[in-house]
Order: sequence, then structure tokens, then C-alpha cells
Amino acid sequence: MTVHETKDGATGRGGAAPRSARALARARRLHALARFWRQYRSHRGGVFGLAVLVVIALLALAAPLLAGEESRSVTDATGRALEEPSGEFLLGTDQFGRDVLALLLWGTRVSLMVGLLAACLSVAIGALVGITAGHFKGWYATVVMRVTDWFLVMPTLVLAIALSTVMARSLWTTILAIGVTTWPTTARLVRAQTLAVESRPYIERARALGGGHGHIMSRHVLPNVMPLVLAQTTLVISLAILTEATLAFLGLGDPTVVSWGGLLQDAREAGAVSSGNWWYITPPGLAIALVALAFTLCGRAIESVLNPKLGVSR
Repeated sequence: MTVHETKDGATGRGGAAPRSARALARARRLHALARFWRQYRSHRGGVFGLAVLVVIALLALAAPLLAGEESRSVTDATGRALEEPSGEFLLGTDQFGRDVLALLLWGTRVSLMVGLLAACLSVAIGALVGITAGHFKGWYATVVMRVTDWFLVMPTLVLAIALSTVMARSLWTTILAIGVTTWPTTARLVRAQTLAVESRPYIERARALGGGHGHIMSRHVLPNVMPLVLAQTTLVISLAILTEATLAFLGLGDPTVVSWGGLLQDAREAGAVSSGNWWYITPPGLAIALVALAFTLCGRAIESVLNPKLGVSR
């Protein structure tokens, strides 16, 4: 009878049914996310940066509704060349008579897309190099880290310009040029974290139980370096957006799309600086600075939450 009652209790008739391992893991993840958000929102700079990014992302998604496809066309321009801001054109027009505000909205989509994809590529390369170099050590780590050091000492912009020059001018070329030249910092940080993780006792136990290289790197090392990778991604995005704007300003971007850097390039060619057409050159410059600042603030807040020893100001 006692055994029967125990079984009844285990099946839930005598009390609450035990939760499955998957449900417990899901509950732990939700609890961790809730704790992360509570700590994150205590950083005023991080909350401000996140709010700015949400607004800009919504504007980018709504660009087709707020500014139609025809607003990017040179032949269908509705205004005169270089009109000052007015009720009809809040930010004036460019040298072709197009609405600068509409171009700014369309440029938001391109600049954010390039920044996000280039940052993901850069962080993926850096994480792969850092984890493998920290795990295998020996001659492999020596060779890989010497290559990393070479990329570190070479100016990133010069390498990106060289790649953009020899390859076809397109958005994917820009993304590739930024991604393959900005990964060394991430690789250094991830390798240091990997070395710290692999010095812990549970890694030795995993090896003793027959865990292979792939198992240790994917199941033990990667989850422990992911917070660092996440924080680094937010910081690399701002760098990628600035680099894309620089390449477009130098005339190395895709001439068929509208981006913030491309707007600056068009304004320079139109003589906006010397002519005093501030409404043409100021908005894209401020947009680039604002987005880069927002991503930087978010990155610093994430770093402070994940590593309180940094002492990032709130």
C-alpha cells in the first residue's frame, strides 16, 4: 500500500506532477532572461540606446509605407534641386530634387542591414578562430594567432578598401570586406575566455568520460563564451555601420542603393559643404553618429550586466 501510494504521488494523483527536464530548462532560461532584463534596465544609457534602436528599426521597416519606391527615383523626383527645408520637404531635397527625408528612411534599411550582417560575419569568424585556438593550442594556435596579430596591426579601413576595390561593387562585397577585416579583436577576446573555461575541472571530467573535441567546444566552451560574443556583436555593429558609411563616402559602395554613406558622398559631389546646403549633409551624418552611439551604449550595458567587475557607469 505504501508503494502504491508512492506511485500515485509520483504520477501526480497525490500531488503535483514532476516537471520534465525540458520544462525545467525552459524555466531556467526564462528566469535568466528576466534577471538579465532587470539588471539591464538599471543602466540608463543602455535603455536610451535600446529605445533609439527600436525607433530606428521601426522606421526602417516602415520605409516603404512612409516613403514610396518612387522617392528613390531620379527621373520621378517631385522637387527642384537643392531646395531648402519646407512644409513639403521637411529636410529639403538633393541635387536631383528628391526628398532627403525619404532617402534617409531608405538609407536606414541598407545601413542597418549591412551593419548587422557584417557584424555577424565578423563575430562568427572571430569566435571560431578564438575557440579553436584556445582549445587546440600548440602549433595551430601559434600560427592562427600570428595571423590574427597581422590583421590587428593592419589598418582595418585600408584592408576593407583594398577588398572593395578588387571586387564587384555591391552590398555583399561591402559586407564581406567589413566582416573579414574586423574579426581579430573578437578572436583575441574569445581565445582568452576559452583558455579560462578549459582550465576548469569539469572540462577535465568531460575528457575523462570520453568527450571529444567537438563535444567540449560546442557543449561546454561555446555556451560560456556566448555572453562575451553577444556583447562584442553589439560593439562591432557600430564599427560596421561606420565602416560602411566610410566606404560609401569614398565611392566604394553599391551605387544602385541608397545608404547614409552614399548620401554623404552625393552631398560632397554636389558641393553641399561649400554651398552651405546643410540640410543635405547633416541628417545622414547625425543618423550615423546616433546609431553608432546607440549600439555602443547597448554594448557597454550588456558588458556591465554580464561582467559586473567592469564597473561600467549607469
